This record gives sequence, C-alpha cells and structure tokens, in this order.
Amino acid sequence: MTNQAEQRVKELQNLLQQYDYDYHVLDKPAVSDAEYDQLLRELSKLEQEHPELVTPDSPTQRVGGAVLDAFEKVTHETPMLSLGNAFNADDLRSFDQRVKQAVGENVRYVSELKIDGLAVSLRYEDGQFVRGATRGDGTVGENITANLRTIKSIPLTLKEPVTLEVRGEAYMPKRSFDALNKQKEENGEELFANPRNAAAGSLRQLDTKIAASRNLSIYVYSIANQGDAPIDSHSGGLDYLDTLGFKTNKERQTFDSMEDVIEFVEGWTDKRADLPYDIDGMVIKVDSLAHQEELGFTAKSPRWAIAYKFPAEEVETTLLDIELSVGRTGVVTPTAILEPVRVAGTTVQRASLHNEDLIREKDLRIGDKVIIKKAGDIIPEVVNVLVEKRTGEEKEFTMPTNCPECESELVRLEEEVALRCVNPACPAQIREGLIHFVSRTAMNIDGLGEKVITQLFQHELIKDVADLYKLQKEELLELDRMGQKSVEKLLAAIEQSKENSLEKLLFGLGIRHVGAKAAKTLAEEFESIDQLMNATHADITAIHEIGDKMAESIVAYFQIEEAQQLIQRLKDHGVNVSYKGPKKVKVEDIDSVFAGKTVVLTGKLEQLTRNEAKEKLEALGAKVTGSVSKSTDLLIAGEDAGSKLTKAESLGIEIWNENRLVEELNK
Repeated sequence: MTNQAEQRVKELQNLLQQYDYDYHVLDKPAVSDAEYDQLLRELSKLEQEHPELVTPDSPTQRVGGAVLDAFEKVTHETPMLSLGNAFNADDLRSFDQRVKQAVGENVRYVSELKIDGLAVSLRYEDGQFVRGATRGDGTVGENITANLRTIKSIPLTLKEPVTLEVRGEAYMPKRSFDALNKQKEENGEELFANPRNAAAGSLRQLDTKIAASRNLSIYVYSIANQGDAPIDSHSGGLDYLDTLGFKTNKERQTFDSMEDVIEFVEGWTDKRADLPYDIDGMVIKVDSLAHQEELGFTAKSPRWAIAYKFPAEEVETTLLDIELSVGRTGVVTPTAILEPVRVAGTTVQRASLHNEDLIREKDLRIGDKVIIKKAGDIIPEVVNVLVEKRTGEEKEFTMPTNCPECESELVRLEEEVALRCVNPACPAQIREGLIHFVSRTAMNIDGLGEKVITQLFQHELIKDVADLYKLQKEELLELDRMGQKSVEKLLAAIEQSKENSLEKLLFGLGIRHVGAKAAKTLAEEFESIDQLMNATHADITAIHEIGDKMAESIVAYFQIEEAQQLIQRLKDHGVNVSYKGPKKVKVEDIDSVFAGKTVVLTGKLEQLTRNEAKEKLEALGAKVTGSVSKSTDLLIAGEDAGSKLTKAESLGIEIWNENRLVEELNK
C-alpha cells in the first residue's frame, strides 16, 4: 500500500504542478476549479496519512499555515538597484545618446511593461526554490520565502536543475484587489489604497495563510546571477526563463531604434487601463549583455536601463484646508487637505504645497476648486486653481509667524524660501528626528514606526535618540497595542542596532546635508566618530566627494555641546561608533602602477569579467570610470573595442590590451 501511495502522491504532485503552470503562468486553465480542488484534497489526505511522502515542492505546501516570528535580514549578493527615470520622449533620446556614446551606434533595446508591485529576489539551487527576499534598501532585504511560496505562479521546482537567482515583481491582479477591498469593506476595515500597497502588505504578513488568501501573482524580469546560463542578451534571458517554467510578461518587444521604442511606450499610455494588473510605466534596457557590462552602473542605478514614467494624471477636487507640519530640520511645510479623489490608481486626500511663496503665486484659498496631478509614486501636487468656479465663500490663507508646535518665532534664513523653526527643543523636530534615526536607511530598528515613536514621545519615555537605548520592558507594555511578544522583538531590534557600522549612526543623527552616501564616505575615511568630531574643515573637504557646505555643517554640529553629550550617552549605552566595513587603503600607501590612475575598460575581456577587472584595479588604487576624457590615464581595450578606443587614441591616452593588464595584475 505504501508503494501505491507513493506512486499516487507523485502522480498527483506532478499533475497539480502542471495545472498550476497552465493556469498561473500560461493563463490557459486545463481543468475546472472543482476538479483541481478535488485532486488537491486527495493529495492532502494521502500526505497526512503518509507524512514521509511530503516534499518541499508539493502543491500542498503552498497553502500557508506557518506563523512567523519575524523576517530575517537577507544581504543580496547582487544589489537590487533602482532605475533612473525618463518622463518624456526627449529623456529617452538623451538616454539613447549616452548609451551610443559609450558602446557605439549598433544598439538594440528591449522594452517591457513596468509592473506596479513589490520587487523580489528568488534564489534556486539545483532547480529548487530555496529563498525569496524583498528589495529592502537594495543591499539588505527581508526573507519572505514562506509567503512567496504561496504564489502559484512561482515555480517551486524548475524544469532544469539549475542554480540561479532571478528578480521579479510580485503584484496583486485588479480582480484580486477588488475582491479584497470588498471583503474589507464588509468587515468595516480600512481599505487598501491601491494594488501595489495591498501586494506589499500581503507579503509582509507574519501569518502565511493571509498571504495565501490574497491571490498574488508575479512576473519575473531578469536573471541576477547568470552563472552558466546559455544567454548573451536580456531578451534571450527572458526566453530562457520561459523554458525553466517562470512567468514572464509577453508584452515585451525588441527594437533597433529609440524612435521605435518611443512609439511603443507612448502607445501603452492609453492601453494600460485595459490590462488586468496595474503598470506605472515602461522599462527600456540595452539588450546585449556585453554592452550592459561595458556601460556598468552608477552608485544608484544601471547605466543600461531606464524607467519611462507615464504622464501625470490630472483631476479636479476641492481644497478643504491647509495643514502645517514641522520637519526634523525645522522647515515648516504646508500641505493641502483635499476632498478625496481617485488619481493614478490611488485615492488622494493630501498634496504638497512646498512653501508659502507657492500658495501666494497660485492665489490658493480654502474652499477653492483645484486641479491636482499625480504620476505613479510621485507626491501629488496642486497644479492650478479654477478661479472661474469661485463662489465668494473661499478664505485666504496666511502663514503663521510662530511655530505651530512650540510657538517659537519662525525665521526665513538667507537664500531660503522656507520658513524655519530654529528652536532645538521643538517637539516636532525631535519627533521627526527620532523617526529618521530608526528608519531603514539609518539605524534600521524594526518595530519602531512613526506611531510607536509618537507614543513614546507623548508618554515622555524618550526625549532624544539616546533614550531609545534605556527603554524598559515594563514601561513599553503599558503602551497601546504593545504586547509581550512585540515588546520583546522591539527590545531585541534596539539591542541589535547597537552593532551597526558607523555610517548608519552618522546618517541617523540627521546632520544637515549629510545623506546616506556621504555618511558612508565619512565613515570609511575617519573610521571612528571621535576622529570625525576632531576633524577640521580642511580635513573634511580634503575628501573628494565632500564640499564646503557639508563640511561646515559637520564641524558646526560637533561643536554643539548638546551633540557632544548625545554622542557620549550613545557610547555609554554601548552603541558602536566605529566603521565596520573594509578599510580604505590610501593611494599613497599602494605600491602599484595603477595607484592614483583613472582607468577605463572597453571591449570584450576573455580572461577576466569586467567586474573582476574593475575590483582588482580598484584594490590596487585605480579609479575605474565608464567614459574616456582628458583625465583618463589608461584604457584597457578588449576585443571589439569601439568608440572609446577611437577617442582614447585621439586624446593620446595610453592603451593596453588584456594580456598586458593580466600580466601586470599578476606581478
């Protein structure tokens, strides 16, 4: 009987996997829902009777049931970078020009729909799905494997036993979104604003049954780590993913000219409404992988891809009020409170007004009929006022002279448009600073969202960021919606944040003009907060990426007695104040012919990949750039080197072939 059961279980698993593929990937159902459910029940019963026959890729393992304690952090082997944006045809032509200047005129493009969902990474080993993660900050995401397994268009076993990592967009079809919101409305619950938010919320549920009930889907759009995959183009990679059993979007097309791309993407501006899922633009990629490698990346995005954003939608609504908020730098920002209106797939109730000058320029009055516009993730803004629709009951708005939070007099600093509260004890600034400190790109403390921070602040449990590290379990349990388990997780997350590298702390402190990238540069250079605190303006501006304004801000911040006391208290609580990344080697300390030289790589390399060559050169003190200029010291030319080689020759730049490069690297 066991052999018969084993045979039937295998038969049912294969059959149901094929039916899943037919329905969720090919969109061609082979059996009725009733027949599918009957076979699934039979398989479930057999596996309950013979638990030893349950396999990780069985269709019964998709249905959810596990309740997770938390999401583990996952470091992406290949970063999940964002794309640069194009908003019109001229932006796309400029992108085309940049690409051709780098790799020559013979360029082919692939254009795809930009699915409006949640970017995820899927890892397979020997053909088995082993891990799925969110994009997170691009470098570190969250392990949401259990929830992703509930998406039936994600194959648990590939059609070939390959090891690879793919990227895709998990999304909620419009039909699933409408059904979910209808159910929430019947239950008296708050509705989701749009399918993207619903998809993201579903995949971050700790109860996998909830994710399973949301009927999500996915389109896979790239291979992150190609490995031995037999492909040399992006379009070929998508075709290869199809053969492995992935669901890719079939609306993609390849083009030999940017003008054809423009015609294609503009055609989707109107057609997108007819799709059964939301898209917020188009993605255009250079098709050749060799060209992609030659073009490389900036710090934030690949140079070989761009996202075309659809034109903003404009709608009419009523300006009900103007609300003021104080940010962490003291800037007082007015926000339009609107009659709720649907635009760009979202219900909008608020729109940015930026500053007092804009309100005066547009002659905005409370009660006005206004036109607002929004495109994708762009913050809604008021375009203009419908003066002809005024009734005479509209009220003029006047900006206050005192801070709406602390009553301190507002000032307008030289060369600034914004009004600013300069009171360092302003509660709003402190609260916003706390929210920034715990955010993902700063100290990344899970469980400390805006609502919890506000509660802690209102209950006077915290007054500054150092107070976070002295919070006690008993006092947290007295807060609203803070149970035993959530408090323990929160305290563990706070404790874990003490181990962060220095750049996270520097960014979290909110020093004016110091962003996440600058914080990393400063941490690498000075290695400890004490050395940075003692650095002079000249020491800081000696760093290539740091300018006068930022240096002045840093020096001024660390001269403030309160800032010095805050740093000391953070140290006393055990917060790490040193850089934990790889040590920066000074060029003058490197004994290499490449030290201090600007090097450009072009053409096909046979003995090294482009990234390997770049890493080795940078380790030897070289600065590797993507374009040839007068400041270039050396060009490494591989096979089929194009316009960069021609330009280097015209400028009299030293040129090496790959053999000479490898010979020098091996010395």
